[in-house]
Parts: sequence; C-alpha cells; structure tokens
Amino acid sequence: MRILVVEDEKGLADAVSALLRREGYSVETANDGKTGLEKALSGRFDCMILDIMLPGMNGLDVLTYLRVKEIEIPVLLLTAKSEVDDKIKGLDCGADDYLTKPFVTGELLARVRAMTRRLGMAQDINPRYGDITLDLKKGELSCGANSIVLGRKEFQMMEMLISNSGKNTTKEDFVSRIWGSDDDSAYNNVEVYISFLRKKLQMLHSNVQIKTRRGIGYCLEGA
Repeated sequence: MRILVVEDEKGLADAVSALLRREGYSVETANDGKTGLEKALSGRFDCMILDIMLPGMNGLDVLTYLRVKEIEIPVLLLTAKSEVDDKIKGLDCGADDYLTKPFVTGELLARVRAMTRRLGMAQDINPRYGDITLDLKKGELSCGANSIVLGRKEFQMMEMLISNSGKNTTKEDFVSRIWGSDDDSAYNNVEVYISFLRKKLQMLHSNVQIKTRRGIGYCLEGA
C-alpha cells in the first residue's frame, strides 16, 4: 500500500515515514501544501496523512481541492490544534479521520489501518501484470503454479513497477518511496534489487521482463 505523508516539520515527516516503512508500507513525503496536492492528484497513493498547517497552501485547502476533483483518497488529518471546531471543519472538508499532535505512534498506525479497512481498501486485490501476480498478503510473486517469496524491498519495488505499468519508474522514485534517503548507497541498492527481481522472474519462467531505459528508469514488458 502506498501512503503520502504531507508534513512541513521534516523531522516528524521522516519519523512517520520510517515508522510506516517498518510496517511494510511504501511511503513518499511532501513538505508543503502545493507539492502535496500535486502528488495526491497523481493517483499513485492509497492513503494520505495530511497536516493542516502547511506553507504555501494549508491542508484544508488541499483536501477541499481533492474532494472537488472527486479524488477519494482516504485522508488522515494531523494538526497541533485540539479545538472541536477545527476537527469538525476538517471532517466537513472531507477528511476520513483526525489525529492531534503529539500522538502515540501505535495510535497513528491503528488509525491508518482502520481508515483503509473502513473504506474497503484492505489489501485483498492482488496486482497483476502479464503472467505474474503479486500476493499482497503472502508477499509472494507467482507465475502460473510457481511462486516465490520476495524480500520486503523486492516486494515494494515490484508493487511499484506493476502499479506504474506502461510508465517508467525512476531510481529517484524507488529511493524516495522505499529508502527515504538520497545518498549514493540508496541509488546503488536500486540496481542490486532490480537484479534480484530479474533473477526471480527467470526462476518463475515468466514472460515478463524488467527493462532498463537509460537515463529514464525501469519498466515492465512482456504482458
């Protein structure tokens, strides 16, 4: 599952992202309202954690715009404000839930799970491309009667590739959403894990291949 965290306090955004990644989620962040809105409009995310007090464009304006455009991504609002009126305003704008800072990490995770489950977005639809299927519950990649368990990062990368089928996924996309770091080692890891996934596709005797587009990124072919 892909989660967008829009929070201007970089330390908090990084901490929330790390927490969610440890739980197996793919995470991307934005530190201002306009950037968060652009990413949310892409349709690449299953859930959004949105701070109200943001530079450039506040969270309520972001949320209102999304709902006007009929973008129904589940949204959990974060705010330092605790007044009842602010909570009501947020929910009236289309938020699915509300959490006041500071919060306990366990409560954040529970609210994310409850929000997606309540909206019927539990991970029960397995992504497919060509002759391969990604089992979200078992963490397996299968082709026909053959299947193989993927490591967490392999799984996250394959999910991104399938979700972006027909498009190129850049190294920057992988690094931002899986490693959350832009140092050289993270970029090198992308190539290593792409190699692992290619070998596993071969082991499954799949027709699907991961193609490298020089200077652009990676994409699936063979559907």
